[in-house]
Amino acid sequence: MKTLNDFNFKNKRVLVRCDFNVPINEKGDILDDFRIQKTLPTINFLIEKGAKTILMSHLDDPEGKVVENLRLNKVKEIIEKLLRQPIFKTQDCVGKEVKEKIISIKEGDILLLENLRFHEEEEKGDLNFAKELSSLGDIYINEAFSACHRAHASIVGVANFLPAGAGFLLEGEVEYLNEILGNPKKPMVAIIGGKKVETKAKFINRISELCKWVLISGLIEKEIREKKIKLNNPEKIIKPVDEIGGGLDIGSETVKLFREKIIEAETIVWNGPLGRIEEKEFRKGTEEVVQAIIDSKVFSVVGGGETVEFIRDLKLLDKFSHVSTGGGAMLAFLAGDKLPGIEALK
Repeated sequence: MKTLNDFNFKNKRVLVRCDFNVPINEKGDILDDFRIQKTLPTINFLIEKGAKTILMSHLDDPEGKVVENLRLNKVKEIIEKLLRQPIFKTQDCVGKEVKEKIISIKEGDILLLENLRFHEEEEKGDLNFAKELSSLGDIYINEAFSACHRAHASIVGVANFLPAGAGFLLEGEVEYLNEILGNPKKPMVAIIGGKKVETKAKFINRISELCKWVLISGLIEKEIREKKIKLNNPEKIIKPVDEIGGGLDIGSETVKLFREKIIEAETIVWNGPLGRIEEKEFRKGTEEVVQAIIDSKVFSVVGGGETVEFIRDLKLLDKFSHVSTGGGAMLAFLAGDKLPGIEALK
């Protein structure tokens, strides 16, 4: 897999697939710019190397139609604020207007394309749409690790038509997660929260082979029981021993049990909150687990949108060894799946 240092970007049009799928409110205001901030090292590198940088991303799921409050105008404002320089933006991601705009950009300029998912061909992985996107650039850089588990046109298709490589963010994600799979310091403890156990069962099975303990939330435990899901290493699964609000948070005895296991660890992997953290009365258990991980001072990797947003609210992101931008992509990677976006770069 090629990386940024393998290319000469001078005066080249560089098509960068970012993931600016950030949380927004009903008005389209951005609630958390974490994913945008994580792309800055790659954007700044391309500016320094004299590239003509063309950024593309999706936002939410407009189902192939133009939805006004899902335009990337607010993303543009955030990028300008973070970079402290103006950038250009188009009203679409393909078409005549886009091509005309690209002709006018100079070395060091940045152009942001409109929401890719305004076109249904994006999620369908349509090769003609990918070819049209690829005609806008000379080099393709994938910086959207969190979308790499999806075989969409801008993630997989474009790499068929252009020299392709990974940005700093994607490269770093792969390195950290390979360290978890390949040579983790042991004992390792995994913490799996949230819900939707069907999407996490394969990950739990894979990670339990490497871990001493897998700590699960009350909601995950409930789903496993109700859906009669059989896990490969049940003796390693540590479930809550008490709970609050019928599983909406873990109780004090569970916090104590989880802390004991966390303190034993040399490596910690965490994906998903342990309670309904959007409600204040059900946040305490997850807060206690955050503190236990920080107190352990070991190699720690955390991922999942809700989890990352929660830790960011607590202003504790810098206390973790690696904060992944991917939720589903992180789970798929650690479950041993081949991610289409990463395979395309090989």
